[in-house]
Amino acid sequence: MDDKDVTDTDARHFLARGQVASRLPAQDLERARRFYSEKLGLDPVDERPGGLLYRCGGTEFALYQSTGASPGTFTQMGWQVEDVDAVVAELGRRGVEFEDVDVPGLRTTNGIAEVQGHYPSKGFRGERAAWFHDSEGNLLGIGEPFV
Repeated sequence: MDDKDVTDTDARHFLARGQVASRLPAQDLERARRFYSEKLGLDPVDERPGGLLYRCGGTEFALYQSTGASPGTFTQMGWQVEDVDAVVAELGRRGVEFEDVDVPGLRTTNGIAEVQGHYPSKGFRGERAAWFHDSEGNLLGIGEPFV
């Protein structure tokens, strides 16, 4: 879609022009802050009562105080990295525990699975991926595309 095809009054395109950002619930915001800092090496760039804002690779995500818990049964946010082996090794040294997956068509070895299939426009066949839970039960992923 070209910008010239979108008018400011065309409601169908309002979201297409917006920046996507993730929001993750935290039952204990200070515990989450420590996890993201100590385990992931991320510190908030801004905060407000009940919320912490992080920036990574030109995008952002927020942790917000919540009384509800994440089910942690599906990936809620992920990072695309250049070397998933190095990231998994470093995070493992920091105490991050990666999920073991063994379901038909998907199995982790040393915390990393090879996921077949990718979006054709990206030019990759799939990705090598790993998953872990943060201190609040949110399931997070790390992926490295392969050709």
